[in-house]
Amino acid sequence: MNLFKIIYAGKDQYLKRAEEMVQKAIAEKGKEAAVRFPDTAYALPVIYAITGEKITTVGDLEKALELAKGFIHEGRLLQDALDSGTASAMLAEIIEAVKYTLEEKPYKEPLHGHLSDAQIRAFGVPLVTQDIPGVAVLIGQCKDSDTAGKIIRDYQEKGILTFLVGKIIDQAIEQGVKMGIDLRVVPVGYEIESVIHVVSVAIRASLIFGAVEPGNFAAHKQYTKDRIKAFVNVFGDWDEKIIAAGAAAIELGFPAITETYINEVPTLLLHQPDNEKVVETSLEARNIKIKVTKIDIPVGVASAFEGERIRKGDMYAEFGGTRTKCFELVQMKDLSEVEDHKIEVVGPDIDTADTVPYRSPLAIVVDVAGKNMQEDFEPVLERRLHYFMNYTEGVMHIGQRNIAWIRIGKESYERGLRLKHLGEVIYAKMRDEFDKVVDKCQVTIYTDPEMVEKLEKELALPKYAARDERLASLVDENVDTFYTCTLCQSFAPAHVCIVTPERLGLCGAVSWLDAKATKELDPTGACQPVPKEGLEDEVKGIWKSVNEAVEKASQGAVTRVSLYSIFEDPMTSCGCFECICGIVPEANGVIIVNREYGDITPVGMTFGELASMTGGGVQTPGFMGHGRHFIGSKKFMSAEGGLARIVWMPKELKDDVRDRLNAAAKELYGIDNFTDMICDETIATESEGLLKFLEEKGHPALKLDPIM
Repeated sequence: MNLFKIIYAGKDQYLKRAEEMVQKAIAEKGKEAAVRFPDTAYALPVIYAITGEKITTVGDLEKALELAKGFIHEGRLLQDALDSGTASAMLAEIIEAVKYTLEEKPYKEPLHGHLSDAQIRAFGVPLVTQDIPGVAVLIGQCKDSDTAGKIIRDYQEKGILTFLVGKIIDQAIEQGVKMGIDLRVVPVGYEIESVIHVVSVAIRASLIFGAVEPGNFAAHKQYTKDRIKAFVNVFGDWDEKIIAAGAAAIELGFPAITETYINEVPTLLLHQPDNEKVVETSLEARNIKIKVTKIDIPVGVASAFEGERIRKGDMYAEFGGTRTKCFELVQMKDLSEVEDHKIEVVGPDIDTADTVPYRSPLAIVVDVAGKNMQEDFEPVLERRLHYFMNYTEGVMHIGQRNIAWIRIGKESYERGLRLKHLGEVIYAKMRDEFDKVVDKCQVTIYTDPEMVEKLEKELALPKYAARDERLASLVDENVDTFYTCTLCQSFAPAHVCIVTPERLGLCGAVSWLDAKATKELDPTGACQPVPKEGLEDEVKGIWKSVNEAVEKASQGAVTRVSLYSIFEDPMTSCGCFECICGIVPEANGVIIVNREYGDITPVGMTFGELASMTGGGVQTPGFMGHGRHFIGSKKFMSAEGGLARIVWMPKELKDDVRDRLNAAAKELYGIDNFTDMICDETIATESEGLLKFLEEKGHPALKLDPIM
């Protein structure tokens, strides 16, 4: 059968079902009923991006049908077939939107369906850092469950974000594949229409990070092709709807690799019948190059395991938390003092347990040495221990320093995981990621209670105190160099962070010391020094050299930036920021909302709606993306009155930043327990209730000059 005819036939099936579903929605809900996917600021994202039209009601779905039909013209050119693929995608989105209109949660566990804006934003940092080097969409059913499990695990261990559509989900469950959005293997749905939720992820990346205008479909296609390293694997026999969906993927720049032969279109539609080669073929098709450091331990080590949680019932061993001491320390030594790749466990290992769960004190001491190593890099390397251990399958790590908390799961223990293997992971990753500054590394793990107690008191606590003293002196005024960070430009080409001692990257992941270390590790990389020269405005934080660096790094898209103001040339945002602040004129202040909070705020918008105004490298006066840690900074919008302007935050965020924010407010304004004067959603989410609370508390924002 001709490939074009197959695509057209599949499109016809989508059209028939979409028309039926729209009529069903009209009959059951009426034309005025709202239509939307949950937790997104984009009204049917795929249709919105393609056409610029927002679809918000059941009645609007009739217009959406006509918009989709506008892409249908069954000619003989490849573009005609690809346009039918685009129409199929729009029709699939209509079908899925009706599902969410008729039923609040149409997808039940383990199926995921739609992904929220916040979940997509959370993927931003690992995508730009290549912790997620690509995106795989697996459709259909493998010839057997064992093959399916091997392929999925191969992608997972390579860090590929993997979506499953069809009966391959059941095969993954049968094989015991660890799945979930935190584990980067997402079972979307059984029907082929559900693949639109993956397309939506790519399209919203273009809207969120790329700031591509809705309706500029050509620009969206260019963005997804160039910046979203996605591909499709079709297993087993295909049908017409699968091939029509494949045409939509190809139009976005995502090649399709099929097990069963249909046709081949060079670089776009590839036939790979050998399941042993499908992963290799797929990665080559998108030019995804993965550097995998093989670590000889009995469980997997991959960034995909970072989000794994070990529940009480699944726990074999536990260190720290509230039950035992647990600390970790990275310290610089002379080259002569370090024996490379020496890994030692001092005290009993976990296989000596008399009872389960096994609990013990724990200390992890990592000695590093190198010609280019600096003492300032110690805390940078130490924070990476959190990731290294979480990359280990069956290990959960929370916290840092002497509040670390580690759990090891029963399954990984039964597969042979021991404490010495954690040492192997730490050694391998430390040498791999920090090879420019670490020439030697040795790891000592202590479980002997007396040794843990002694080392914490005599080694760790004095070291932490010395670092804290050093960090306290690291204020913007005391350094002569800031740093650019352009990590996110692979997704937001116009965005540049300026990282200072008091203003970390808005993603929350790059501090001034991190940027300094990154420059040492990669001299021509994302973090480049910016000398503090040509001061123009000390209050607003404007330097000529900073403006020049931003203009150069943004290719002229941004020419001026004020580091301490949210009104005059505020710093741009990529889209993966942890928080966003926005003005509330009637309260003479600002709200701050974190991306985990999905409800409405006192400005009448959700996080996603606020974020849609300021991502993608644009400057939006009065609104600014930033990291959580910046909230406690004395430089936080200091040009407009600073921390005293904060009038509302979600309770979870308020509790998280309470100590830092209270300390800063006490120093700046002499106010005790300032966070108790800040409203949250348990008190009010609308402006009238917010104002009443602020007046009752005597909030300082009410006495400041008008914010506008």
